[in-house]
Amino acid sequence: MPRSAAAFDLPAQPAAVGTARRVVQHLLTAWGVSEQPRDSAVLVISELVTNAVVHTAGERIACRLHGTADRIRIEVEDQEGGPALPVVRRHRPDDQHGRGLFLVHALSVDWGVTPVSGRSARVVWAELSYGLA
Repeated sequence: MPRSAAAFDLPAQPAAVGTARRVVQHLLTAWGVSEQPRDSAVLVISELVTNAVVHTAGERIACRLHGTADRIRIEVEDQEGGPALPVVRRHRPDDQHGRGLFLVHALSVDWGVTPVSGRSARVVWAELSYGLA
């Protein structure tokens, strides 16, 4: 895959999760990303956007994708994420929530949180291997 990039904004509403999945599916298909890494990226964007919708006090969420020959980087920026940073939690089998970052961690080569300078915003990012065959 040649170096590619895309960005899109979404309202901080539950419907944004489905929109993000569809946009990423479309972009990565157009970029020629094969099914397995594309499906993983769709799941990761879904989890990151869900967390942003649940935890932001802002009205918009910014999503960015960067592709190289061997990696896909997904970034989700909220406007006002609050003081608590996202972390992978231990969960019990009967918990209804709390598995999102566990899935992001499991599917990603690396992931993290970067504060946005001068604002209470943050970027949660994940890098996935393209898995060259």
